[in-house]
This record gives sequence, structure tokens and C-alpha cells, in this order.
Amino acid sequence: MRNLGFKSVLLLTALFCCGKMSAQTGGYDVFVPIAKYIRLGDAEKLSAWFDDNLEISIISNSSDSSKNQARCIVKTFFDSYSPREFDITHTAGRSNMKYALGRLNAGGEMFEVTIFVTFKNQSYRIQQLKIQKTD
Repeated sequence: MRNLGFKSVLLLTALFCCGKMSAQTGGYDVFVPIAKYIRLGDAEKLSAWFDDNLEISIISNSSDSSKNQARCIVKTFFDSYSPREFDITHTAGRSNMKYALGRLNAGGEMFEVTIFVTFKNQSYRIQQLKIQKTD
């Protein structure tokens, strides 16, 4: 019986800690699927996360683009620089806006990726995507 009480305390402690963590992060990491599609070089699925209009900057070419234009720009980049690895190195933000920094190994070169998302119309959308070569 004493062992059951100890297990109950452990279970309640775990639930409390996890519940608190979930409340702080919203229980969902928007960057998990986004990172997956960058890692796969899948411009089509990545573009599903794009807002109707977004700022896109690829290797010093910047523009405000429609979702379709941005998809074509990213597809061209992935065709030229086939992704091998992508890891998110830092995230920050508030509940309705977040950003992530990551490192992309593509086409034998290293890139720094910045992703800025905002929450609107019940989902997160990419407002800004930057991919810059690192020195």
C-alpha cells in the first residue's frame, strides 16, 4: 500500500510538471513539421505553412512574395542545394508569434535559416523565411 502512495505522488508530480510545460509551450511545436519539410527539401509541403504574402530572402535575394511565388523560389533553392541535414538551434517568441534559427547543410554548403511565424486564423503561418550562407 505504501508503494502505491509513492507511485501516486510520482504520477501526480509528473502530470503537474508536464501540464505546466504544455501550458507554457502551447502543447505544440510549430517548428517540428516546418523543420521536417526543410530537411526533406519539400517546397510543396513547406509552402502549406506560408502566409498568403511573406518576406523571403534566399542567399541575399530578398522579396515580398505571394505564397505561390515563395513556393517557386524555395523549390528552385532546393533543386540547386539539395538538403542533407537541418536542425533548429534556437526558438523564442510569444504565443502568437515565434521565431526559430537553424542550420541547414545543403548542396555541400552550410546555411543559417531564420523562420518567423505568426498565429492567425487558427493556425501558424510563416511570415518570413531567410536562408543565408554561413562563412
